[in-house]
Amino acid sequence: MKMFRSSKVIITLMVAALLFAFGTSNVFAAKAAPKQKNIILATTTSTQDTGLLDVLIPIFEKKTGYFVKTIAVGSGQAMKMGEKGEADVLLVHSPDAEKKFMADGFGVNRQLVMHNDFIIVGPGADPAKIKGVKSSAEALKMVAKAEGLFLSRGDNSGTHAKEKTLWKKAEVTPAGQKWYQETGLGMGQTLNVAAEKKGYTLADRGTYLSLKKNLGLDILVEGDAALLNIYHVIEVNSAKWPKANAAGAKAFADFMVSKNTQKIIKTFGVDKYGSPLFFPDAGKKDEDLGK
Repeated sequence: MKMFRSSKVIITLMVAALLFAFGTSNVFAAKAAPKQKNIILATTTSTQDTGLLDVLIPIFEKKTGYFVKTIAVGSGQAMKMGEKGEADVLLVHSPDAEKKFMADGFGVNRQLVMHNDFIIVGPGADPAKIKGVKSSAEALKMVAKAEGLFLSRGDNSGTHAKEKTLWKKAEVTPAGQKWYQETGLGMGQTLNVAAEKKGYTLADRGTYLSLKKNLGLDILVEGDAALLNIYHVIEVNSAKWPKANAAGAKAFADFMVSKNTQKIIKTFGVDKYGSPLFFPDAGKKDEDLGK
């Protein structure tokens, strides 16, 4: 009987030891588990609408093993996501808002990636007669005077921020005017609304070229230095948001400014549209662009 009891005790101790060992191994396994492989990228609708990210992200994922969830919104919304810790990395084009984002401590390592330019497009009939006007602000003043229908994104995006700057320069307050309508939509959708209503709008050249054949809108004003459109990549500050994937954000930022990626950006769109949709700028300074 004693032997039987001793055997039970030994078996119980062995089971307890195994359970302890199993539990301990789980603890070590958790510590050794791979780091977070998912990255949330908050970016502008233009990088999505042009198809640039459809080319770049699969290359990045294959090269690094990270998986990117892209959320395409206006630059303002993208930065709001960064402020709330809802994104790991941003690809945006609203320089003044970006500088404030950095000054408030929400971002780290802001890097210049590329640029293209804004253009004012509209119907071929051009009721405000702005075609060929050199100053974008003067062109908008003419649109206002003619009460030509103008479609604004009205979404706090980088494009919307640029538009508001141009109206201010033109000394025109369009809000509340019958000829001025806000869509609250992204660039591609706003271009489609402008095409449907035969109105004017401010667009980035890349998105316009990618949708041009279905729009029936012409480029009426271009080349003004005030229309420069600059994109930066910003890593969300993990000191403010410890759950942010800092390593993944850095990997994506490094990828965007790498030589190979910059080469892809340089030629993207040439085969289809006859000219690139973006111009690579890694390593340059903002103030050197457009010269």
